[in-house]
Amino acid sequence: MSTFDPVKYKQTTREQWQTAAPAWDAWGPFLREWLGPATELMLDLAEIGSGQRVLDVAAGAGDQTLQIAARVGPEGHVLATDIAPAILEFAAENARRAGFANVGTRAMDGEALDVPEGTFDAVVSRVGLIYFPDRAAALASMKRALRPGGRVAVIVYGPAGRNGFFSVPVSIIRRRAGLPPPLPGQPGPFSLGGEGVLEGELRAAGFEDVVCRRMEAPLRMASAADCVRFERESFGALHQMLGGLDEAGRTAAWVEIEEALRGFEGAGGFVGPCELVVGVGRA
Repeated sequence: MSTFDPVKYKQTTREQWQTAAPAWDAWGPFLREWLGPATELMLDLAEIGSGQRVLDVAAGAGDQTLQIAARVGPEGHVLATDIAPAILEFAAENARRAGFANVGTRAMDGEALDVPEGTFDAVVSRVGLIYFPDRAAALASMKRALRPGGRVAVIVYGPAGRNGFFSVPVSIIRRRAGLPPPLPGQPGPFSLGGEGVLEGELRAAGFEDVVCRRMEAPLRMASAADCVRFERESFGALHQMLGGLDEAGRTAAWVEIEEALRGFEGAGGFVGPCELVVGVGRA
């Protein structure tokens, strides 16, 4: 029977993001175009404004960190955290280049945030919570970091059926690698996408006034080949799944993925279906 090892999973995740950091940073302008509107909605729901202290969990190269820094202004502060120190180096450099002196970075595990209790007005995580093996621990750690009345806000993917740009590669790799269906509660891209799932997790963690909104965020690129390049360079979840295949097997999988994704090409280029869920709760 297949078992899930959360310790090994986190070690592998850290290593993959250490390696993928330069590519993820290079895709920054595209990420802003694709995820920027959902990020603005997340920050609106979290009521993030001037002078606030915000904790950004699983911040990556910090694209959304810069959006937060612009909102809180010079009197506010953003602390960007991630499990992979290498990717935070890009976040720090991007903040410096953009002229934000109100951004700090620290490598830490999102399930055990090493920050003083009750010191942040908001905690956010953009497409990060879905990959935590112990989401209850992560949300409890976020809640501990918040002042009374502070808000947590997250973005996750909707269900697989509404995220073809990602679910098509996942299904092909799972079949080729002989991987079983994910275990209940196991981390993964669509683990919080079902109706009421994110709301339930936030309420179970003790958050009140929980609100979740779904929004379309289609992945628009010139071609399916560009989508494959994006995913090959920067989607760690896919590389974890490919780990059991040899080089020839991995190459064949990517060829099949590109062929399948061509189904989303049209006169206007590639439009990959994507639904995001933006959730917020009050501590």
